[in-house]
Amino acid sequence: MSKSMVARLVGGAMAVAAAFGFAASAAAQEKKIKIGVIYDLTGPLAGGGSELQYIGAKIMLDNFIKQGGVEGYKIEAVYADAQSKPDVAINEAVRLIEQEKVNMLLGFFSSAQCVPVAARVEQLKNFMWITTCISSAVLENKNLKYVFRPQASGNQFGMMTMDFVEQNAKAKFGKEPKDLRVAIVHEDGSYGVDVSKGNEAGAKKAGFNVVLKEGYSATAPDLSALVTKLKRARPDVVFHTGYNPDITLLLRQAREQGLKFQALIGHGAGYGVYEKLKEGLGNDVNYFFNTDPISIWLTNPKTLDPKLPPVIKMVGEEFDKVKPGVAIRSAHVGMAASNTYLFLTEVLPRAIKKYGGVDPDALRKAALEVDIPEGGTMLGFGAKFFGEGAPMAGQNERSFPVVIQYIDDKSYVVWPKSQAQREAVLPLPAGTTYSSK
Repeated sequence: MSKSMVARLVGGAMAVAAAFGFAASAAAQEKKIKIGVIYDLTGPLAGGGSELQYIGAKIMLDNFIKQGGVEGYKIEAVYADAQSKPDVAINEAVRLIEQEKVNMLLGFFSSAQCVPVAARVEQLKNFMWITTCISSAVLENKNLKYVFRPQASGNQFGMMTMDFVEQNAKAKFGKEPKDLRVAIVHEDGSYGVDVSKGNEAGAKKAGFNVVLKEGYSATAPDLSALVTKLKRARPDVVFHTGYNPDITLLLRQAREQGLKFQALIGHGAGYGVYEKLKEGLGNDVNYFFNTDPISIWLTNPKTLDPKLPPVIKMVGEEFDKVKPGVAIRSAHVGMAASNTYLFLTEVLPRAIKKYGGVDPDALRKAALEVDIPEGGTMLGFGAKFFGEGAPMAGQNERSFPVVIQYIDDKSYVVWPKSQAQREAVLPLPAGTTYSSK
């Protein structure tokens, strides 16, 4: 064989090898996880907190995209608008899975959407990571395999606020729990119903006198009849679960009709968006309470994993670019950012390294192995998910909400004591709009 022929054969082999190497390199570079992200960007739920959740999730996803992804996998986020409608949320979830070929779904603000979407995603054997919606009905006794929620559940919200009032009944209201008159009012969707069940269970445990328990449609154009019932019931404390604008409508009509009480305690959603509350109610929002996972900007950095405070700082700086001049950074932003971060730092790398990729089963196995102690997330709580066969399979058993109070355009954690920044102002100070003093 001539030298020239050998050279040609060697050269050809090298070219083939180079081509294969380039192809292999390109394939390696093309590894990615495609994440479908669904929030309400239009409709009433957008202003009630969903848009803020979207911002928090996007800040975190963008941050990891800029870093080049996770464990050699690039991240591609595909966003969809649920338009504040359950049927649209279901259709968008199916579209993202079947047409966009996403590896998983992330987000979901409304419990009314979460319940049917989770069932559909499970049916399609895709992976769903819930950052927000709280209804127990999403997971309770469903034994879902591919749906996980690091967020606290609705009954925890309802129980937490009742415990807060029970522990303060004598000292703040001057009454034994059995003599305290409480009203439980709520929007009648999955979210409101679930929280109200927690309220009712907590009230029974505390021995409160429940003088009214009533649901209403969040889209009702008039809530004056409910206000009339509240006036007749004469509650000391009103426990309210709603979105917005229904919160504003109820309280404006309460002001007009002269409803009085000693405390108002909200449960997330619309009560977590201070700017909207202030816009609709002005200074009347002063001294109102909200129950939610703690704002990441209110957690005590000394109790957190040392790697988290710099991440919290980054989220705050990026949010300020999007929404400059906001008096109180909503807990909704940090909630979505923290729960998205948990997926990107705990579930995704484990699925890739230990289970070989980002298919639903790999993600599921990785999620079930998450074991983070208290202080290991930006929301202060830890993370460990109930497994198959548990009544709340897929729920984070270490999550919990806190009670915050709005005072002079600032928010303070007031319960539980382990997280409290200051004493709660109870009852409403004399001279304030709704005060019965």
